[in-house]
Amino acid sequence: MYVEREQDVLRAASMYYLQDLKMEVIARHLGTSRSTVSRLIKRARQAGLVEITLRPASTRAPGLGRSVAATFGVDAYVVPVPDSASHIERLDQVSMTAARLLSSWFDSDMVMGVAWGTTLASVSRYLTPKPTRGSHVVQLNGAANMRTSGIEYASDLISSFGTAFGAAVHHFSVPAFFDYPDTKRAMWRERSVMRVLDMQRRADIAVFSVGAVAGAVPSHVYSAGYLDDADVRLLHDEGVVGDVCTVFLRADGSWQDVHLNERATGPTPEELQRVPRRVCVVAGDNKVAPLLAALRAGVVTDLVVDELTATGLLDAAEPPLSRRTARRTPDASARA
Repeated sequence: MYVEREQDVLRAASMYYLQDLKMEVIARHLGTSRSTVSRLIKRARQAGLVEITLRPASTRAPGLGRSVAATFGVDAYVVPVPDSASHIERLDQVSMTAARLLSSWFDSDMVMGVAWGTTLASVSRYLTPKPTRGSHVVQLNGAANMRTSGIEYASDLISSFGTAFGAAVHHFSVPAFFDYPDTKRAMWRERSVMRVLDMQRRADIAVFSVGAVAGAVPSHVYSAGYLDDADVRLLHDEGVVGDVCTVFLRADGSWQDVHLNERATGPTPEELQRVPRRVCVVAGDNKVAPLLAALRAGVVTDLVVDELTATGLLDAAEPPLSRRTARRTPDASARA
């Protein structure tokens, strides 16, 4: 009981001082009252947690954000998270920040494309209601797989974004991966599918994460029956490190000749690049390699990431490729 209480003190103080959330919002996140949040924040000051653990001057976030932005030519939002935080805590803090940013960017008469996955499911839990008019939320990649339909999972996730913004929701009722490329080409000629693809092309914002082939917390596409053993071996043989919207990437950002991509239903990096604002939300050490690949593929304009992952990203980056990506990715001022 005491440990849980201390975690609440730390979370409340972090959200209040470092993310500038109002007490009412923090209370909703913690499932408690505003007065309890006030007491938690007071306790954090009395215990010295704010001074020792959460002091803004001690965080690496601002400097890391500037370094990531300069290296990759993206707008970077590095979320301050203690090094001792668990993976779940890191994901929660990054998800809260991403939810706030999306709320500030998305408005009436706009279209948001949303990919499904573990990270986006977490972001959906922190969305606060913002009524809009004439807006749409569209699913970016199919969800059915060979073990289960997968549709209920993706449908609930996409619907939560629509509910938060009062937007019309457009589901993409196709498999995550077709068995045969010819089947995909035939389906892409169906009017019901073409309608969703057209809505995807109209997107003003695309929000997604990166999937990691390896790691302590496997990405949903690799752990929920979307790939069989032969698929995984093929990905390994072709040097794939992860995916964006179920389109697989090598470490250098290449994707065109990866065989499974012929059967994937998500937008390709080339198609994603047509979306003005492309928000990538990432937390976790195992996401460094696929995140670097996504940046090299030029699919990210805005990156929301925790401190440790940002540090690993910069350590893993090679200057020649970083400079090439920075030249290829649109400048922030050009997007404004």
